[in-house]
Amino acid sequence: MTYVRACGLSELEEDTPKRVELDGTPVSVVQTEGEVFAIHDICSHANVSLSEGEVEDCQIECWLHGSSFDLRTGKPSGLPATRPVPVYPVKIEGDDVLVSLTQES
Repeated sequence: MTYVRACGLSELEEDTPKRVELDGTPVSVVQTEGEVFAIHDICSHANVSLSEGEVEDCQIECWLHGSSFDLRTGKPSGLPATRPVPVYPVKIEGDDVLVSLTQES
């Protein structure tokens, strides 16, 4: 599995998504509940950035229609979204947040 640097851990604020682009793929990196997650940054229901939404209870909410996605699995927790979004493996090395674009789910 190949990992690329997404951002610095020190650049992340708790429960505040950070949008990055990795090899042309939009990714939202989120630090919440003591962990760091990487999820595809485009909502599966509408073509909008998830990183503009709010994070609560390990969920990221799409600001446009209110669907929330689990940061661990990418699965939507309610309508109107019915399809999951990809999540990506994350590892931390020093201050570097590394993400693999290989999908976990």
